[in-house]
Amino acid sequence: MSGTPGAATGRTTRTRRLTTAQALVAFLARQYTERDGARHRLIAATWGIFGHGNVAGIGQALLESGPEMPYLQGRNEQAMVHAAVGHARQTGRLSAHAVTTSIGPGATNLVTGAALATVNRLPVLLLPGDTFATRPADPVLQQLEVPYAGDVSVNDTLRPVSRYFDRITRPEALIPAALAAMRVLADPADTGAVTLALPQDVQAEAYDWPEEFFAERLWHVRRPAPDPRETAEAVRLVRAARRPLLVAGGGVRHSGAGVALRAFAEATGIPVAATQAGKGALPYDHPADLGGIGHTGTAAANHLARTADLVIGVGTRYTDFTTASGTLFADPAVRFLNVNITGFDAHKLAAHPLVADARTALETLTGELRGHRVPAGYPEEYTGLKADWEARVTAAYTAADETARPTQPQVLGLLDTLVTGDDILINAAGSLPGDLHRLWRTRSGDQYHVEYGYSCMGYEIPAAVGVAIAAPGRPVWALVGDGTYLMNPTELVTAVQENLPVKLVILQNHGYASIGGLSETVGGERYGTAYRHRAADSTFTGDPLPVDLAANAASLGMRVLRAHTIRDLREALAEARASTVPTCVYTETATADTVSGAPGAQAWWDVPVAETATRPPAVRARQEYDRRVAARRRHL
Repeated sequence: MSGTPGAATGRTTRTRRLTTAQALVAFLARQYTERDGARHRLIAATWGIFGHGNVAGIGQALLESGPEMPYLQGRNEQAMVHAAVGHARQTGRLSAHAVTTSIGPGATNLVTGAALATVNRLPVLLLPGDTFATRPADPVLQQLEVPYAGDVSVNDTLRPVSRYFDRITRPEALIPAALAAMRVLADPADTGAVTLALPQDVQAEAYDWPEEFFAERLWHVRRPAPDPRETAEAVRLVRAARRPLLVAGGGVRHSGAGVALRAFAEATGIPVAATQAGKGALPYDHPADLGGIGHTGTAAANHLARTADLVIGVGTRYTDFTTASGTLFADPAVRFLNVNITGFDAHKLAAHPLVADARTALETLTGELRGHRVPAGYPEEYTGLKADWEARVTAAYTAADETARPTQPQVLGLLDTLVTGDDILINAAGSLPGDLHRLWRTRSGDQYHVEYGYSCMGYEIPAAVGVAIAAPGRPVWALVGDGTYLMNPTELVTAVQENLPVKLVILQNHGYASIGGLSETVGGERYGTAYRHRAADSTFTGDPLPVDLAANAASLGMRVLRAHTIRDLREALAEARASTVPTCVYTETATADTVSGAPGAQAWWDVPVAETATRPPAVRARQEYDRRVAARRRHL
């Protein structure tokens, strides 16, 4: 530590001579968030894979920092981001991880994970290496040469998927960039992936840093209250509604608004349906909980959505799955009231906006609506619909033959008998998100972890690692099909290395089952979706491939339990839940062609169908598409 005189006052400004990478790591180790009096490390750890673009910079700095900045070793750059996102979601966006990579392929492998983080409004800090700022040779290894711009590198691919991006071409430029990065990460209305591209020479360059840069900083996570005039209009809309419906989105969870939502529903009698991100906002056995809404929703929720005269969206982005591609909210006079911390989302569907934190807004509305309840008979109607749906769930879960292979819903039914509110289920893609949204009986506010904003195959296993780090001692399940498993199993090695007892369930259904089913409905005849040998006509309709995913998981260090029947599976799942080491349960599921599965879609989803075709399935599919699309409306 050294001292230099202040420029204007004559007082001494204390400095510390560090490399840019060392300064960044020291800075990150002293950043904290605070909400409701609880304090959290903003950057709790750094994931890293080292190459020539970061090994002598960030790598050396992490080594020198020791326990001050915990280091986690990843196997795939995209997977490291998924793990960081899983951690961020589990901590309510109050804590994040950093991810460092080398330049070139390591950096561009971040793009998918960054897009997922930003789409889902979840914070992650990306620290990719970059080509030399000083340009000692041109080109250097892994440099992208762009004839019309000398300052472009492959890291520019991260610009459109980042909420904040900067390239640190001088050491002193890190100071404003690092502060801006923390501001975005800690801002619930603006968070997502944040990228600080770090040229490898600048990482290793020394600079005299002002000591104030390393002081502890506390970033207060705001709970903005609703505007009084907007609140008054919102109260008027609710009081005038005869059939209101609340749609709970991910913002309910991120705000920690579960208790406030329960109080609102119980005080007013307004029922609650949930998006994928919002499922679990109320437990499944609460009388007002109708389960999932939209294309993958329940019949109960979607019936009320079609007849609602007021839709109260809380923390939802209103994706096409939620709105059934603009066909779900069918009442001619339906109005929308949107509670959201971002004005962008609050104004969707020409809604009356209530731009505020979800918990604060719900508490305010509950107080302003004191004494108001929905009309008599409405609760009896929706609780009856809920009971009918629960009977359908039970039927889908129930197996008559213990010696048969399980259907996918029966796998969920067996899990349903085992779990408590402590268990966390993670999924992202394939046919499982639909079955989970329709059928899963969520027991706690953070049990249901389905990433459906980006629906990214390969998210589940690394996210389970991140969640297990954030929630030690809780059973964490990663549910994957064979297609998703083959995308990204590498972080199983990390789970083994860190002895994280994640529970992996592999459902072998020999292909892209979800897209195969969708292909069939849109006239694609399941083309290219099966994992099978080629037949004589060159189509993939031969025998299933002799791929043994259980053996693969075992080769990566997992304990593996094979389950051939429903009875086997029940025992294996119970054994996995009790296991203290990373454990895989592998089962081959019955196909939808031979055993009935979950109830079908309860609402439409717009996937365009060929307007002209010669094959009869596509012609029939287009006729159905034209019928469905005629019901779409724009809410103005």
